[in-house]
Amino acid sequence: MGKTDTLAKKYISDNKIFADAFNFYLYNGRQVIKPEQLHPMDTTAIAVPFEGNGKGHTVQKYRDVIKYMTAMKDSRMAYLVLGIENQAKIHYAMPPRNLLYDAMEYTRQVERTAARHREKKDMELTSGEYLSGFHRKDKLIPVITLVVYFGAKPWDAPRSLHEMFDVQDEQVLSYVNDYKLNLMVPAELSETDFEKFHTNLREVMQYIQYSSDKEKLSALLENDNRFSRMERNAAMLLNECTKSGLKFHESGGQVDMCKAIKDLRQEEYQDGHNAGLKAGREEGHKEGSRLGREKAVLDSIKALMKNMSLSAEQAMDILEIPKTDRPIYHEKL
Repeated sequence: MGKTDTLAKKYISDNKIFADAFNFYLYNGRQVIKPEQLHPMDTTAIAVPFEGNGKGHTVQKYRDVIKYMTAMKDSRMAYLVLGIENQAKIHYAMPPRNLLYDAMEYTRQVERTAARHREKKDMELTSGEYLSGFHRKDKLIPVITLVVYFGAKPWDAPRSLHEMFDVQDEQVLSYVNDYKLNLMVPAELSETDFEKFHTNLREVMQYIQYSSDKEKLSALLENDNRFSRMERNAAMLLNECTKSGLKFHESGGQVDMCKAIKDLRQEEYQDGHNAGLKAGREEGHKEGSRLGREKAVLDSIKALMKNMSLSAEQAMDILEIPKTDRPIYHEKL
């Protein structure tokens, strides 16, 4: 796992951030999902395509972050399985990838239900219930997977399974089940959208969106003081995703992004200034060497003209001075 993936997983695993992402996407920013309702699940998805008899080919995949939510609704306990896949780069096969994750979670639910039933050997089963291990009144828990993209470029990859097919026959496609991505893309968020976040996920999405435009980014940092007290995990993720090269000075677990940007630009200016001075010195040295050589040649020409009563051209012939260089010396004689 790369550094960006590690930072993104650590960041999005925070219940507050996780809940904020789903509240934005599912409920338009309303605080329906509470952080305390979220509970971690094993990110290792192991499933056996169910045949009821426990036989089958084992499939194993690893999700980024997956949690289950419990909440009281109408005097009953409601459950929901929520997963987030972090993407630092555009993935052009995301629909089948997420479809597999969701299918494996449903398969796992069936297998767990069947395992519980096998423990109760005194239950009367129909042949269908015995074969599948899943009873007529059993229910599945809904699974929602959200892709959070941490890149500044527009998402130009397929957003559904149907988009990945070469077949365009609507009659055929009507019988092929589609799978659509739930996708959060910084470049697609409006100023109104940003205000629907209730954590620093807002600043993360804004910074990434503006990261390719220095003027807009500068204006954002100057006008929003929330960037002066960013949580360390968010700041580190931004720095890595946008390759900003910022150096942070922590204070109480928080980072001043505005100061980090100013320090970086001051450092860039100083590096540029020093590079300019160095180049100037090198150029000056070269110029000095050139003038020194010209003076030495000119003195030789003058000596030959005086001591041997030669013309300037005759002296230059003896010294084998290229004709292209001779105008320089004619001008100085």
